[in-house]
Amino acid sequence: MSVLIVTEQRGGQWHKMSWEAVAAGQQIAKLLEIEAFAAVVGSGVESLGGEVAKYKLTEVILCNHELLADYTPDGFSLALRQAIEHLKPEIVIFPHTYQVRDFAPKLAASFGKPFLSDVVGVTREDAALIFVRQLFQGKLNADVSVEGEAPFFVSVQSGAFRGDSAESASAPAAVRGIDVTLEASQIRTRPQKPFRESKGEVDLSSAPIIVSVGRGIKEAENIAMAEELARLLGGEIAASRPICDNGWLPLERQIGSSGQTVSPKLYLALGISGAIQHVVGMKGSRTVVAVNKDESAPIFEIADYGIVGDLFDVVPALVEALKESSGD
Repeated sequence: MSVLIVTEQRGGQWHKMSWEAVAAGQQIAKLLEIEAFAAVVGSGVESLGGEVAKYKLTEVILCNHELLADYTPDGFSLALRQAIEHLKPEIVIFPHTYQVRDFAPKLAASFGKPFLSDVVGVTREDAALIFVRQLFQGKLNADVSVEGEAPFFVSVQSGAFRGDSAESASAPAAVRGIDVTLEASQIRTRPQKPFRESKGEVDLSSAPIIVSVGRGIKEAENIAMAEELARLLGGEIAASRPICDNGWLPLERQIGSSGQTVSPKLYLALGISGAIQHVVGMKGSRTVVAVNKDESAPIFEIADYGIVGDLFDVVPALVEALKESSGD
């Protein structure tokens, strides 16, 4: 029995959620006391396999083929099907990325299995795994168990498992390629350039520091001081839904169930009450600092550090301290 962790890369660049999937796969392997393998899919991925081998894994499997140089749902699902038939894992773990949403249901269906997506936690009861999924925009957690014969297909929600918690190995894991059989006629789609909504679009999921504003900012012109704080910290500005609904910041900077899901090293919440719709988008942050006048605001329940005070006093003081320390 084993767990197979499917990593994701594009053009030799890792998707950061790959490490979150590794962390989840390692946790499941420990719970079941089984081995953990990882798969790298693409063309010329030997060096990438070496990077994955730094983690505590039994083996890294390379699905290497020239027809996998560009992502296609046909090519990736066919290649991974061969890897799964070769390894016969109990569970296949994916990061829940746009790419995975495209091909994983197809792969699972080819085995006659369902695809359990957006898992935020996992526990063990007796010999069975219990997966935790969120319902109704994070208002409820559902415990889901799987039945029948393996393999089972599961993706993990962004920020639910911290990539920096993935366990490194004292010695590199073995890296081995498998024979992938693919023909051009099997690939019915033709890849195009990755879609980008606009040149100014920002991927907040990759930002290490985020300064986020809520209703407490009061007016659109007050966002400028939060943007200055973000600049001094080397981070990105973001917001809760009401700010974006008012048009004060673009929708691409919205955090929450109807916006982006993030897991930065530092999340600074300014004037954000902490509604569940917002929390589900940022609860995976490593450190949360909240500033709010209301000492009973729900955001303080998840904050690592809380400042009960007026953000119009706190933010200028932080800006001034950062300027003094940097000589700006």
